[in-house]
Amino acid sequence: MKFKVTVILLLLSTSFMLNAQEIPSTKFGKGIFNIVGKDSSWTMKVGARMQFLTLASWENDHGELTNGEAAFLVRRARLKFDGYALTPKLEYKIELGLSNRDMSGSSIYTSNTPRFILDAVMKWNFYKNFELWFGQAKLPGNRERIVSSGNLQFVDRSILNAGFNIDRDLGIQFRHHFNLTDTFIVREALAISQGEGRNVTTGNIGGFQYTGRLEFLPLGLFPNKGDYIGGSLSRPETPKLAIGITYDFNNNAVKTRSNQGSYMLTENGFYETNITTMFIDAMFKHKGFSFMGEYANRDAEDPIAKETDGTPTGQVVQVGNAVNLQAGYLFKSNWEVAGRFSNVDLSKSITGESLVNEYTLGLSKYIVGHKLKVQTDFTYVDTENINSRLAYRLQFDIHF
Repeated sequence: MKFKVTVILLLLSTSFMLNAQEIPSTKFGKGIFNIVGKDSSWTMKVGARMQFLTLASWENDHGELTNGEAAFLVRRARLKFDGYALTPKLEYKIELGLSNRDMSGSSIYTSNTPRFILDAVMKWNFYKNFELWFGQAKLPGNRERIVSSGNLQFVDRSILNAGFNIDRDLGIQFRHHFNLTDTFIVREALAISQGEGRNVTTGNIGGFQYTGRLEFLPLGLFPNKGDYIGGSLSRPETPKLAIGITYDFNNNAVKTRSNQGSYMLTENGFYETNITTMFIDAMFKHKGFSFMGEYANRDAEDPIAKETDGTPTGQVVQVGNAVNLQAGYLFKSNWEVAGRFSNVDLSKSITGESLVNEYTLGLSKYIVGHKLKVQTDFTYVDTENINSRLAYRLQFDIHF
């Protein structure tokens, strides 16, 4: 009986495949397919993307390369769904991370489950240029973090972003923009969030997190939203400049990097302290040239975690500064050469961490823009009082 059922199912599957019709879809990189409700009351675009990474690194011991390491990774594998419900003024976005690195970080605070959900957010344009966001999404932090990992100029983000970004959180955001002149545009963003990062299920610990950001575009909008895309792929004929300032206050924060890092645990619960983070960033593009610069600063009211009797727990807030400067030129052949300098200078007297400087040279081939590309870079890592390191990376991106 089981054999007959199997044969019937195989025959039906073959019949369906032989009679299958091609389903028209969108242009490459614009989603796998777009669905529109019969009465046009809703839409959904379904997309997928993957990043395949090869990396190798070596320690530079007085001119001799030692302790070599190499690995192959599925760096990112993601599904994205976005569209609107009832009206184009009510948009939504869901993004799921399926790679091990995307899902990592599970703990009792996330119900010991993988952190699949990256974004789950509604965006309501309730009046003119005003928007209300609610759900889980990126906070209006540093520019490099807000740029999608699929639109980066290098294989991955800088050490400034790794150490200082405020990433995603759950809460509400208010967005607005207006024109000072015909070309001078100002954007404002305010977020009130839980303060412990994404996918937390245990509720708020300590206080809430408050983030404010101002952006100034004195020379008008970038073509194709290029102020949040790495490289100068749209090649604007006139210069374009964006300047951003972010101030973030995490009230009674319980993590070592504001809403990121590890929880500061004590014998009686959590150590809480007010943490502030500030970013200043800029993006400039003209024809094939692009430049992005960022400065980050983190401070805390009392950065050394203590027990109730004043004994240090051994955990500290990662206070300090960082700088990231990068520039590149995109040739008409869609090959791009780019260079980056990144610096992280944490307070050594508090964190015990040494000054780190990174120098990166990158080469990219954009086959279909950022939707299909190959990127490679070589990095020299200079850490104070520690042997320097060399790192090489090669990555292939494909986005549907």
